[in-house]
Amino acid sequence: MNKFQEITTFTAVVDAGSFVKAAERLNTSKAAVSRHLFDLETRLGVRLLHRTTRKLSLTEEGEVFYERCKEILAAIESAENEITFHAEDVSGHIRINAPFSFGIRTLAPLWGAFHQKYPKVTLDVELSDRLVDVVEEGYDLAIRIAALTSSTLVSKKLTDTRIVLCASPKYLKEHGTPEKPANLIDHQVINYSYWAGKDEWSFEGPQGKESVRIKPFMQTNNGDTCLAAALAHQGIVLQPSFIVGEALRAGDLIEIMPQYKSIELGVYAIFPTRKHIAPKVRVLIDFLVAYFSKKI
Repeated sequence: MNKFQEITTFTAVVDAGSFVKAAERLNTSKAAVSRHLFDLETRLGVRLLHRTTRKLSLTEEGEVFYERCKEILAAIESAENEITFHAEDVSGHIRINAPFSFGIRTLAPLWGAFHQKYPKVTLDVELSDRLVDVVEEGYDLAIRIAALTSSTLVSKKLTDTRIVLCASPKYLKEHGTPEKPANLIDHQVINYSYWAGKDEWSFEGPQGKESVRIKPFMQTNNGDTCLAAALAHQGIVLQPSFIVGEALRAGDLIEIMPQYKSIELGVYAIFPTRKHIAPKVRVLIDFLVAYFSKKI
């Protein structure tokens, strides 16, 4: 009786979604997978999986047992990693998700230095402003720019970014400069379509919180497209400092209504668990933390 082999096979079947795919992952036969599952259910005296010709699904008992099995396997991996972990020998593949503009502007220049430090680690960096499901979509780590709410995931704050209301000098000369949020209704506005407030922009001003429902003539799911439109004198944007900061310093954009502050967002590294972080992910998080600590 090999309990470890049984639970390894069981979790592989659940993760793969079929006996055939599990057998491929475990480099064994479908018959061996079926036998291990039969032996496990017989020993436990319960059915763990509903089997049909089209799909597999967990029973109520199977769901409980699956979660515990994953914890056990992760604990074993973590114990092995604690004994064998040496940063210079870390290897493996890391799947990363990051926002598009932040991924290009801030993260892209870092990957070369990371590879030099950890040459045995390979990276799959996917850029998307869509809010991905880290666990369901199989990411080892994600970068999120947000006012982070409670989550079952674990986060490590890297830095902050300020959200700035701005436009080009030419646009403001032609259309005038708004003095309070309500004036934005009369202006051309370029909106970021993933903005949490949708078409409502909120500010903290001298009299407290003020909000305005804008009427954008253009919206886009990419911050650099908002920036390009503003630089082309097309209107007013509300964008993070890591996107508009350079243009503001150069005078190509001007901050509007500085007495009315928008929100400040945190930049976080998000990962599924604190207990059993793989060495490859641990060194990446440490690398990012060290980099951003020098930038602040």
